Amino acid sequence: MKSTFLKITLMAFIAVGAFSCKNTEKEAEAMVEDAAEPTEMATEYTVDTSASQIMWEGAKPTGKHNGTIMLSSGTIHLNEGNVEAGEFVIDMNSINDEDLEGEDKANLEAHLKGTVEGKEGDFFNVKEYPTAKFEMTGYENNMVKGNLTIKDKTHAIEFPATVTMEGDKMMLKSETFEIDRTKWGVNYGSKSVFPNLGDKFINDTMKITVSLVANKA
Repeated sequence: MKSTFLKITLMAFIAVGAFSCKNTEKEAEAMVEDAAEPTEMATEYTVDTSASQIMWEGAKPTGKHNGTIMLSSGTIHLNEGNVEAGEFVIDMNSINDEDLEGEDKANLEAHLKGTVEGKEGDFFNVKEYPTAKFEMTGYENNMVKGNLTIKDKTHAIEFPATVTMEGDKMMLKSETFEIDRTKWGVNYGSKSVFPNLGDKFINDTMKITVSLVANKA
């Protein structure tokens, strides 16, 4: 009897400990830092929105889609070629699919944007949230760190990227990295949110590639 009681007590402690660890992990994951501030010596570069874009890819068991999103504004601050701070605003109304044509393309883009009546909240709901924003918190060892805000939810992310200079023009190009869309409340077709979807689900992770061009202000 005593042995059974000890086993049950031990299992309870393990369960509580595991739950506590998971909560701690979630809290740490959700923490964001203050945006980096440029020094007085830094030079401002204005993002060329016509030459910059974010490439995306989403997948499901039966296939995948890919496309681009444009930026509406942005600045990068450099000091002797070193990135000190930066931010850019993402135009969510510019969501573009590149692997479909005609009505299929228009239907997917409308669904992603949330311009279909009754399906506004499935993905990005651009009527309510027309922009997203990224604020850099640091850049070190070719790793960009920052806060990404989508649908008024902000989470810290990081991704590898290289910065090159060409006269008064700077270019920042990331490697392809992944984000979990459900962190920002984009839950449509998510098996982790709706476990009874079977094989009719959309991957939580999206592949992202950032390509920025900025000119000396």
